[in-house]
Amino acid sequence: MIELECLNLEKKYSNKQVFRGVNIKLKKGDSVAIIGRNGSGKSTLLKIISNLIKPTSGQIILKVDNIEIKKEYYYKYIGYAAPYLNLYDELTAYENLKFFIELKCNFNYPKGKIEEVLKKVNLYYCKDDIIREYSTGMKQRLKLAFSILNEPKLLLLDEPHSNLDLEGIEILKKISLEQKERGILLIATNELLDSSLCNITINIENY
Repeated sequence: MIELECLNLEKKYSNKQVFRGVNIKLKKGDSVAIIGRNGSGKSTLLKIISNLIKPTSGQIILKVDNIEIKKEYYYKYIGYAAPYLNLYDELTAYENLKFFIELKCNFNYPKGKIEEVLKKVNLYYCKDDIIREYSTGMKQRLKLAFSILNEPKLLLLDEPHSNLDLEGIEILKKISLEQKERGILLIATNELLDSSLCNITINIENY
């Protein structure tokens, strides 16, 4: 069981107010589309929830099985994918995922997990190719694979539809459905297709 609560979140950069008074309470099975214009704070909110950046004020509470998780351990329970996340272009897809899963799971992960995830995003056939040679859509699928490596309780996807073809969109739909069975899904998006994957919509511009 997982619960996520955002209490009166506010974020400012210098004198610019990005948002304030964001209050969200979610539990297993909830899925949220965070919408708003470019620059309205969608990505910033996901970064705060994932503990990549700190809010100006407010609080994030993440509980798993009724136990509050310390922020330094959020990474164990969260999966994250975004177009701006960097991959190692000189490594293969398999090597990239092996590097990241060993960081996330401290070398303690099920045998065959990397292969399983690569098959799920249909990149297993080219797992030994250097990703510098991948198309942007293939790289986006690899980022989706990275986000689900640890079977996260909380999955955060920033503009996941970006650069995906029809096959990639179907993969995204499947990942989203599986996540709603496992935990909580948050998507920051301007795409109607992405928001249709969720049962709750939050317009960040209202904050």
